[in-house]
Amino acid sequence: MTHTRSVAPLDAFGADDLAAVGGKSANLGELLRAGLPVPPGFVVTTDAYAEVAAGIGLEERLTPRGSNGVPDPAALRADLESAPVPEGLRAAITDAYAALGEDVPVAVRSSATAEDLPGATFAGQQDTYLNVVGADAVVDAVRRCWASLWTDRAVSYRAERSVAASEVRIAVVVQRMVDSDVAGVMFTADPVSGKRDRVIVDAGAGLGEAVVSGLVTPDHYVLDHGGRLLEWTPGRGEVVIRSEAGGGVVREEHDGEDRRDTGNRDGPEGAGGGGAGRLLTDDQLSVLVAHARTIAGHFGRPQDIEWSLSGGRAYIVQSRPMTALPPETGPLNRRQRLLGSILTEYLPVRPYPMDVSTWLGRGPAHMMQEIIEAYGITGGFEDVFVEEDGVVTQLTPRAPRPTLRALATPFRLARKARTMDIHAWREDPRLAEFLRRADELDALDPATPPWTELVRVPDRVLALMDYCRDLRLDYLPSAGASVARLAAATTLLGRRSLLGDLLGGARTRTEDANRALQDLADTVRATPELRALFESADPEHVVRELRSGQGSLRAFAKDLDAFQREFGRRETTTPLLVSPPTLAESPENVVGLVRVLVGEERGDDPGSRSEGTLAALLEHPLLRGERSRARVTRWVRAAQNGLAFREDSHFYFTAGLPALRRALLEIGARLRTAGVVDEPFDVFHLRMEEVLEVGDVEDIPDDQADRLRSLVRVRAAKRAELTGVRMIDPARVFPAKERGDALVSGTPASAGTATGPVRVVRGPDDFHRLESGDVLVCPYTNPSWTPLFQRAVAVVVDTGAAASHAAIVAREYGIPAVMGSGTGTTVLTEGERVTVDGTTGRVVRAS
Repeated sequence: MTHTRSVAPLDAFGADDLAAVGGKSANLGELLRAGLPVPPGFVVTTDAYAEVAAGIGLEERLTPRGSNGVPDPAALRADLESAPVPEGLRAAITDAYAALGEDVPVAVRSSATAEDLPGATFAGQQDTYLNVVGADAVVDAVRRCWASLWTDRAVSYRAERSVAASEVRIAVVVQRMVDSDVAGVMFTADPVSGKRDRVIVDAGAGLGEAVVSGLVTPDHYVLDHGGRLLEWTPGRGEVVIRSEAGGGVVREEHDGEDRRDTGNRDGPEGAGGGGAGRLLTDDQLSVLVAHARTIAGHFGRPQDIEWSLSGGRAYIVQSRPMTALPPETGPLNRRQRLLGSILTEYLPVRPYPMDVSTWLGRGPAHMMQEIIEAYGITGGFEDVFVEEDGVVTQLTPRAPRPTLRALATPFRLARKARTMDIHAWREDPRLAEFLRRADELDALDPATPPWTELVRVPDRVLALMDYCRDLRLDYLPSAGASVARLAAATTLLGRRSLLGDLLGGARTRTEDANRALQDLADTVRATPELRALFESADPEHVVRELRSGQGSLRAFAKDLDAFQREFGRRETTTPLLVSPPTLAESPENVVGLVRVLVGEERGDDPGSRSEGTLAALLEHPLLRGERSRARVTRWVRAAQNGLAFREDSHFYFTAGLPALRRALLEIGARLRTAGVVDEPFDVFHLRMEEVLEVGDVEDIPDDQADRLRSLVRVRAAKRAELTGVRMIDPARVFPAKERGDALVSGTPASAGTATGPVRVVRGPDDFHRLESGDVLVCPYTNPSWTPLFQRAVAVVVDTGAAASHAAIVAREYGIPAVMGSGTGTTVLTEGERVTVDGTTGRVVRAS
């Protein structure tokens, strides 16, 4: 076979030739060299593509270097499909095809490349043509593969992974066609559980395209690495794709019967020998597993393999690294599960590298680590992440461990509780100084400072956490002791049921925000024009109408702006990350909360209810004396102040979040101007220390700019690969319990039962969907979710425990709550009527 820069035999290439032949061809070449049964063929290299692409002026038509934008993909496709193929290249393809046999049927597959990016497999993004016959047809199929590099799906895929349009090329692999009896895919690890000691085989009759494209429900085999069959689920065979004489394929439709029920033994020769209705025999499965082990061992990581069986022989037609593979995990002990329940609640989304190196690494989580270390506990929030290519892949709760210092902790706590008066925390000068500095940073226009000052703003924001840490160290013991004392007193008096209402009188910034939301809802309810708008439009449309409207719409827009100025420092998703927007940046989330409250009349004021409850408590026969009544009243006020401190110190520690986000996005904007990133938000793919290496953003050395661009590209690809992969399996944190007829079960967190339709609310964007009487089912909550509890009849949360935010608020509102369900958002079906038992932690289908 002729070997040129543009066309060469498949076995001439290997792992070092990725740029010349793309990942698919390079991997197949590696397997041929290793002696695996790969059909022979040749590669039309990326040089050939570049030569033809130059003829249509591709480089000049693409956006500048470093960008992933494409001006007109449809025009590029059309021009490549009709582009003239130089005679020398056409002759080389024709000669290579003739070397495979006279008019031999071949498969023509795309093999794309940009760089060796983790996660950027380009699986299914470019086209494949099967059973191509004749030299002219092969040349035409090659040209169509080139054009498929610019399909809308491929362009979108690359943009999501920050692969620059100007840097991507494509090769084409042409192989002798395997007219398979049975074909499919196999994975050398379980793609669902992540278990590395399993091989998963999916098989369908005919060509493998039906399985790869998802057109058929395949036979599903689970085997161990020794080839022992552990599980078999029969397919339905709805579609079979077969080669057609003279070229092309034909698609056969079938009834899709379940062979487990019918005992059907029809199928390819030899099928059924290992069990009724199976497409693959035990011997065939053993051969496939042996190949799978060899291939995974050769590449040193789990593989996604396409295979074919023809005439009793197995062939490997493709192998690529498995992506989005869950990490290998083991069981957690009780302390790890406790910490895991906290981390999964506070980290519902994957952190970016900038999160890890700023707010997550030195913000609230670090503050809590410092606090528990001060009391002699190590291993809490430190070293809980596993990273690959700079991206968090796994959450690994550590088991907190006491040190010798912990022996003195009870005495230190008692001393703090005695000396730091919880009534005085609002007058502490450290709080005033903290708020003054936070306001100063909040007022800073990040576009004004020079680069050297701008990159120091994050450090100034993070320094604020020292005030929060010291205040919490000093006042949390007193806060906890005050609540515990009141709980003990009400228990001894036989009035423990009054505790929730008594504590409900605490005036907190969260309660202030909820009242302000109620005021906005009252305005909407009383204004026909506003009410009609809120009832008929989604939140984003409401915001647009408010911003452009007149009269009552404009007045309400000003009220909305005032709310965001007062309370917009709160997080929308989690207080531990800076990458999600704050409430100040998300007027549509505020509108969604207001919309929830519009349908509900204002409830009893918690403060008034608390005062009534206190008056009732003071009527207790044992509290007839003035001194005892005064003492209990002081205890109630102290407990309310303790609860207010716990809530408000949480509210305040996000005070620097908006300033930090604005500074980071301005850094990103300046890096975009310098050509380092495509969008300001891309700065979150970098770590802060990497940004600090840039001395002058207006004069970045080319090698430094290239390195930063590469980091962003690699990490964006890795993050995209992990889309849908959890950082930790909820079943490890919240082990399944015996639940009988329950749909899901978890930790009972607020007593009582309630029935209603399931409403899955995955985040702030879904707030407006909650209807009165719904069962709120969600992956996590934070204080900004509080108004939803006024409308829901019960709440079921994937994460958390009895002390979580959702549990506390549910008890305040008197609705049942189940925490730590692990799978509530995936098992419970939208609209399904269920009964939630917050006393037993069970959720059952309503009768």
